[in-house]
Amino acid sequence: MALIEMTNVSKSYESGSLKVQALSGVKLSIEANEYVALMGPSGSGKSTMMNILGCLDIPTAGRYLFADRDITTLKDNQLSEIRNRQIGFVFQSFHLLPRATALDNVELPLIYSGLSPEKRRARAMASLEQVGLSERMQHTPSELSGGQRQRVAIARALVNNPSLILADEPTGNLDSKTGIEIMALIATLHAQGNTVIMVTHEADIARQAGRIVKLRDGRIESDLPT
Repeated sequence: MALIEMTNVSKSYESGSLKVQALSGVKLSIEANEYVALMGPSGSGKSTMMNILGCLDIPTAGRYLFADRDITTLKDNQLSEIRNRQIGFVFQSFHLLPRATALDNVELPLIYSGLSPEKRRARAMASLEQVGLSERMQHTPSELSGGQRQRVAIARALVNNPSLILADEPTGNLDSKTGIEIMALIATLHAQGNTVIMVTHEADIARQAGRIVKLRDGRIESDLPT
């Protein structure tokens, strides 16, 4: 069964007196445990597509089913719950709280989970151990390298055992060696059963996924296995 099913999804914005058509009639199906790279030039609709996939935005027209739920019919609080419980986000710029420790940053998505503080902390510690940071849990982002910060971000994305990991240019702020390490970690997470969708502009990074979807002018230009 498909985890993601988009049917004729379109998204337009008003920009002053102009109407911007960011997506036009997109049809996309992604199965659970797939690893998909999303590519396209600037202005192709990648960011809009990621926002809709991550339930940060809803389509202007069309239908988006996530885990068999029609996202277009849900209220803001329902979308927020899906984002918190079922989707893990990994951003190019990490988005970590600068004064919080790695452990506190990872624990943050669990605050509204209903878990006791002890269980939250244990889950966050296990998530950091999973990404190889058991020795750096009490360090703040300024005390960590770029690669370690991205590992904290990945641990935070994993802490709720999400159905989907969305990675937006996960190696964009990293040097080549660290980027290779982060991509190896993402490949391991996929091998463990996670569904991964990754935005990237780098062809060699995209080829590490099992499938590449290319966008152009708000439409899917190609959708091919690697």
